[in-house]
Amino acid sequence: MEERFGIPVSEFQDGLLFTHQQSWWFLKKSPSTPLPSRLKVHMVGLKAFQKVGAFVKPTTRLIQALGPRATKSRLDLSADQLQSLLAQGTMDLPASDLEDGYVILCLGDYVLGPGLFIRGKLQSQIPRKHLKYYGVDK
Repeated sequence: MEERFGIPVSEFQDGLLFTHQQSWWFLKKSPSTPLPSRLKVHMVGLKAFQKVGAFVKPTTRLIQALGPRATKSRLDLSADQLQSLLAQGTMDLPASDLEDGYVILCLGDYVLGPGLFIRGKLQSQIPRKHLKYYGVDK
């Protein structure tokens, strides 16, 4: 998160990361919640990341929670760009200085969720169930 998005590692220092298959889950440390050391954990806390192809994809919830602290790999969209991206699913950004990989999509001060940027093309990774909140019915 620090290398890709500029989110300080200190944001994760009071938490634990658990892995299951190709996903990582984040759980905030709490003295009132002792961890069962002998049990095999499959899911706990907030799903934070998932391995997708060559990239590690942050989840929409993680992006929405930590995205406001991001200093890199953020893409501020206009309302028209957002509508076009959500309606079409992809958008060309040939003059972008972004590196290939996941980016944080924003509209003004609002962090919307992740997008995938590869070779000048942006693909929305905002879950379909959220599209109705942005005025796009699919």
